[in-house]
Amino acid sequence: MGIELRKNCAFALVVPTSMGIRITPLNGQPVHTSDTFIMQATSAETNVASVSAYLGLPVKVLTTFVKGSPIARFIKDDLASRHMAYEGKDVPQGGPWGYRHQFNIADSGFGTRGPRVHNDRAGEVGRTLNVKDFDLDRIFGKEGVQIVHLSGLIGALSPETGIFCLELARAAKKYGTRVSFDLNYRASFWKGREKELRAIFAEIAGVSDVLVGNEEDFQLCLGIEGPEAGGKALADNIESFKGMIERVKRAYPNASVFATTLREVISVNRHMWGAIMAEGSNWHIVPPREINVLDRIGGGDGFVGGMLYAILRGWAPEKWVQFGWATGALATTMMTDYAQPADEEEVWSIWEGNARVKR
Repeated sequence: MGIELRKNCAFALVVPTSMGIRITPLNGQPVHTSDTFIMQATSAETNVASVSAYLGLPVKVLTTFVKGSPIARFIKDDLASRHMAYEGKDVPQGGPWGYRHQFNIADSGFGTRGPRVHNDRAGEVGRTLNVKDFDLDRIFGKEGVQIVHLSGLIGALSPETGIFCLELARAAKKYGTRVSFDLNYRASFWKGREKELRAIFAEIAGVSDVLVGNEEDFQLCLGIEGPEAGGKALADNIESFKGMIERVKRAYPNASVFATTLREVISVNRHMWGAIMAEGSNWHIVPPREINVLDRIGGGDGFVGGMLYAILRGWAPEKWVQFGWATGALATTMMTDYAQPADEEEVWSIWEGNARVKR
């Protein structure tokens, strides 16, 4: 079936995001016992975009920065090093108690000790993302975009960002840009705002071409019944996941691609990793396979990034889920939250289970 994409666009992929910093202890140690950390620029949406950027497709990030901040400079330099163009307003800090880029403080866990993540988002400048600060007619009309990827994390960050994502989806629809939407439910973001956010998410999902989420995402964001927690082993529960996607397809018929990842944690460093994708009336399933995990954060984003890259490249649909599975697995082998593929061959080697040295 495939997805028909616009031609002659300046950007293959555009993502709105709130950039932040992740600090991680060395050697898989817990945060509270550590005094040495590595720091990286990160966001879920740029995690997705990294696959296309590293493999040579033009990517643009829509975001906002703290004016004069050394952290903002670090983020801008990082995005440039990842081959991403960026556009965004520099917001005055407003004094020491004003705006800043959020901090994600996370260890990787090890063995039987699970990872712990602490989000420190007070004063997050990304909450000010506003549609008035971007010329959507220029971005989508004059420059041109093939796919805009939206995340529920940004949609739920603040009332302004929810409207921003909604207007991006509307502009994309106006100019023939395809819309990808990863629901990414977060309970703390939705507290007290359920009615407001359900309406925004439903409208975005209604114009989306690609819908991604797990059983919790579809149930809590869109009210679609999902598989029951616990019970059957993951590999034996695939029919329940397919049933959930069928319900989503009936509720949101504009979309032609629906996907969810499958993850079963054996230990921190050993996971069963699979995926389900529906494309039109066709099912493409990767039964869970065991993978080794260095750091699990970003694996789901890596899957979406690989799937979108395969769509942008115009490959046959069965390759979309395969490439996404492999880029998700690749992301878990890296200390960054995102996959940095050297080339397509590296990704296909992961899919094929070929870990031999390449000389």
